[in-house]
Amino acid sequence: MISPLSNLNRFQQWSRALLQAGVIALSIFICLCLSLARLPGTEIAGVGANWFLIWVVCWSLKRNPFDSTIAGLGIGLIVDGLTGESLFLPTHIFGFIVVGFLTASLQKERYIQEDFISVALIAFAMAVVFETLIAMQLSIQTETQEWLPFLVNPPLESASPAEFLLLDPVVDPTVVNRVGFTLGEIWLQHQRIALGSAIVSSLWAPIVYYPLNLFWTWIEKNDRI
Repeated sequence: MISPLSNLNRFQQWSRALLQAGVIALSIFICLCLSLARLPGTEIAGVGANWFLIWVVCWSLKRNPFDSTIAGLGIGLIVDGLTGESLFLPTHIFGFIVVGFLTASLQKERYIQEDFISVALIAFAMAVVFETLIAMQLSIQTETQEWLPFLVNPPLESASPAEFLLLDPVVDPTVVNRVGFTLGEIWLQHQRIALGSAIVSSLWAPIVYYPLNLFWTWIEKNDRI
């Protein structure tokens, strides 16, 4: 026979789980709104704070690499879905997975105190890592366009299978290069974007981390009871 006390404990566990899921969903939605709003003080030199990266960093600080990797994968899928990325365009998934894994892998107990300064420094470093991974993907895309222009930029006109095989895959390199940025332009812009995103994200990361950390600490204490 199941005692009323066990039913009460089970109800409390389900309530805390639903509450935690609601807070996670709400915090991600707020990050989405902030990313679209571009409020004063949240951008520098035209580069805004990476709110989703801040969320992944805050989530990963007290979790293991596996949970952080899953969180990075989920956030990456959400951002790619919102921005409409395709297979031939840079994806945010890889960057968020790396950020989550690296943040969770830090030996925080030995080297890092989870205060505002440490959170800001971690967000600064992870923003640079994230933007560097995006720039690397753009560089690979640019090189791929030059190597395989026929595969990356297939003809838009409808054609029969026989006609498709007879199409000339050789494309004028000057035309292909105009599709996107050159390697020099990509890495020149990367310096400005990475530094701007790192500065703004590090300034706002402690403000996002404080309420989320209070809530997650409260959940952990109640789970031990």
